Amino acid sequence: MTTTDLQQPSPAVEQPTKEHQWLQQLVGEWTHEIEGITEPDRPLEKSTGTESVKSLGDLWVVAEGQGEMCGTMATTIMTLGYNPQKQRFVGTWVGSIMPHLWVYDGELDAAERVLTLHSEGPAMNGEAEMSQYKDVIEFKHPDHRVLTSFYLTSDGEWQQFMTANYHRQLLKPQA
Repeated sequence: MTTTDLQQPSPAVEQPTKEHQWLQQLVGEWTHEIEGITEPDRPLEKSTGTESVKSLGDLWVVAEGQGEMCGTMATTIMTLGYNPQKQRFVGTWVGSIMPHLWVYDGELDAAERVLTLHSEGPAMNGEAEMSQYKDVIEFKHPDHRVLTSFYLTSDGEWQQFMTANYHRQLLKPQA
């Protein structure tokens, strides 16, 4: 047996699509200000934090956030990619203050400025049931993006419950 007999054909390396390239604009260091409610009929809460988004090859981005959530410090991890076979954006979100793994399925608008990610998670009413959610990421310009979160009410209406403004931390010129 020769070494060439042992060599297996390697799987084709997936080439990035324009959707993968769109995700790369998220890469960088960001600060954020969040306004939202944690439960219905509760006052609006405000918090600040940071997010570091890195590229995982050319096909994925991974965002690690730090900041206050629900009155305590939290860490969040979001992964985003694109599945060319399904022609859908895919990803996940986890936070250190909740046990639920949020699985994303989404699409980019025709203008390529707004990414809408659909998910399912625990209902905001505290019941054991699950609800439909959507996170909408919109680039206002390359250094400012807005994440707006909604849940689907029992009336079939999308109710906004959180808005986060992200601002890219620009590199300071060296002296």
